Amino acid sequence: MEDQLSLTFSALADPTRRAILAQLSHGEANVSDLAQPFLNDMSLPAVTKHLKVLENAGLITKTRDAQCRPCKLNGENLKLAADWVDQYRAFWEESFDRLELYLKTVTTEKKGKKHVRINKKSSSKAK
Repeated sequence: MEDQLSLTFSALADPTRRAILAQLSHGEANVSDLAQPFLNDMSLPAVTKHLKVLENAGLITKTRDAQCRPCKLNGENLKLAADWVDQYRAFWEESFDRLELYLKTVTTEKKGKKHVRINKKSSSKAK
């Protein structure tokens, strides 16, 4: 069984699914409304498969309301993914801050020293 984080990132890997999540960020929508922007490029069953992946990852919930199948965003698993990314963001930001400090130190030290360039001329005379 895949862990939740892997399911979330796998679902987010597809641009169609990210576009569906963007639509749902504006509020609940039914399956046909969500599918509409993609019907020039794919069939309704293909969009439905994308919705199923999102649902299995816990990123959306689908309910049945008579003939309508409203979907809504479930932000809990998105927050888990964001929290995971934030751990590494903090690490890299600290690393870049240390690198920046080091580079400033090295640059300041170089400005304080005078460098003398010695040109070596090799003169070989053939006899």
